[in-house]
Amino acid sequence: MQFVDILGLAAAIITTFTFLPQVIKVWKEKSAKNVSSLMFIIAITNEILWIGYGILRNDWIIIATNAVLMIMAIMILYFKQKFDK
Repeated sequence: MQFVDILGLAAAIITTFTFLPQVIKVWKEKSAKNVSSLMFIIAITNEILWIGYGILRNDWIIIATNAVLMIMAIMILYFKQKFDK
């Protein structure tokens, strides 16, 4: 594995944890009142585009990273719907 691959993998791993603190906080507090739905809709759209780009480039790091981020963004929106009716 080349340095550039290691660097990309490290960045992908750290990026994957971007939404995790928010997911945990919303799940623990059973509230997402202060969470912006629009922000997470934009994030999901962004992740879809990155996944498409990763598929076209045949880059599994881009695909996997953005798939995990998309799942977490969807979880936030789900929790917002479930907890803040």
